[in-house]
Amino acid sequence: MPRLSARELAFEYPGPIRAVDGLSLAVDGAELVCLIGPNGCGKSTLLRLCAGLLAPLSGRVELDGADVWGLTPRERARRVALVPQYLPALPEVRVEDFVLSGRYAHLARWNRVAAHDQELVREALESCDAAEFAQRGLGELSGGQRQRVLIARALVQQAPLVLIDEPTSALDPEHQIRVFELLELSRARGNTVVVATHDLNLAGQFATRLVLLRQGRVVADGDAAAVLSPRTLTPVYGEHLAFGERALAGGGTRPFVMPWRNA
Repeated sequence: MPRLSARELAFEYPGPIRAVDGLSLAVDGAELVCLIGPNGCGKSTLLRLCAGLLAPLSGRVELDGADVWGLTPRERARRVALVPQYLPALPEVRVEDFVLSGRYAHLARWNRVAAHDQELVREALESCDAAEFAQRGLGELSGGQRQRVLIARALVQQAPLVLIDEPTSALDPEHQIRVFELLELSRARGNTVVVATHDLNLAGQFATRLVLLRQGRVVADGDAAAVLSPRTLTPVYGEHLAFGERALAGGGTRPFVMPWRNA
């Protein structure tokens, strides 16, 4: 049984704008799947559907065989953590307290926060290189710093399925690599990670699978060698791409893709 199963999903925004159109996807445990595709292809909408934040027009999402809409919010929070691309409004809260709020699904209603919960927060902030922000207000941080705090909050949630929308869009190259190394470590520990990203090269380096979307549908699903190819990407992204390969220290090669002006 896959950890995440999306079957024939369809969703429209007012207009109507068909964002997801009959999309199916199954993701097993201990996978790191990267959703790639141009703007408006349905990546973010798919993540929100899988997290139970949007209700599809048709189709079904299951987490370990259970209908996501049959779960209470607390049950969903135990099973899936969603890291949005940005916070629509910044709460007036300390970073440490914001990250600690990721533990709410594991606490009984009247239980006090335990030392174990505090230790998880400390470890998550350190792993995301955000410990120095612990006592600062969330609204005082830059976009890249807030993104690292959002990931720390997802880590303390300890859900077996992590959905992340554009985790590196506001980060410098060093922190981009560190974030994907964290996601890789989470996968190695048995969790399932699904990432929506525009960074084809980070996806190619870290993903166990790449899923290419176009107009709300899956058009390719495979490893980096299969998906990051001119035959697969050019019909979706257009002609402004350059392709190459980089030798790996342990032998073999890995493909890379660059935006390139062809004039």
